[in-house]
Formats: sequence, structure tokens, C-alpha cells
Amino acid sequence: MNEFLVEVTTDIPDGVDPAEVDRRRAAEAVRAAELTAAGHLVRLWRPVGQTRSIALWRAADEAELRDKVLDTLPMWPWMTSVVTALQPHPNDPGKGGVTG
Repeated sequence: MNEFLVEVTTDIPDGVDPAEVDRRRAAEAVRAAELTAAGHLVRLWRPVGQTRSIALWRAADEAELRDKVLDTLPMWPWMTSVVTALQPHPNDPGKGGVTG
């Protein structure tokens, strides 16, 4: 599996029913747990004072990441993202656990 750093900003469209937002947020938490169990979602952070998220994801390639992982997130239609493919650095202190 290859690793990807994904920065996401969620922008809920004006006029969306708050109940729909709540429903999607709850479904998002369930889906994140499923993707974690499947080995796709490795880590997830929110920068202090910001509403964007930064996550470390694993997938066979970027096409799988987009089509079979990120596109399955309930909030995805309201998200913009920047995907950066990663590769191990020769001086990575954790390189023993890095795959790809």
C-alpha cells in the first residue's frame, strides 16, 4: 500500500438542513472507523484553530484512494482536497513501519 497526505476543507453549502449535516457527520464517523479497520485511514489531525483536516491514508494507488476510499465519505461532496503522494525518506526514523 502507498501512503498519501490528504488535506481537506469542508464547506457546507448554504441552505442545507442542519439535520442533514448531522446525519452526514454521524455517517462520516462510522465510515472513518470502517476505513481505519480496513487499513486505509492511518492518522487524522485538525490544525489548531482551523476547520480543515489533514490525514495520512493508504491505498494501492491514487485512483483507488479517490474512487474507493475518499469518494465513499458521506461529507465528500462538500469537501475540497489536496492529495500528496508520499514515499519513504532515507532518514525517516520510522522507516521500519513504512510500506510502499
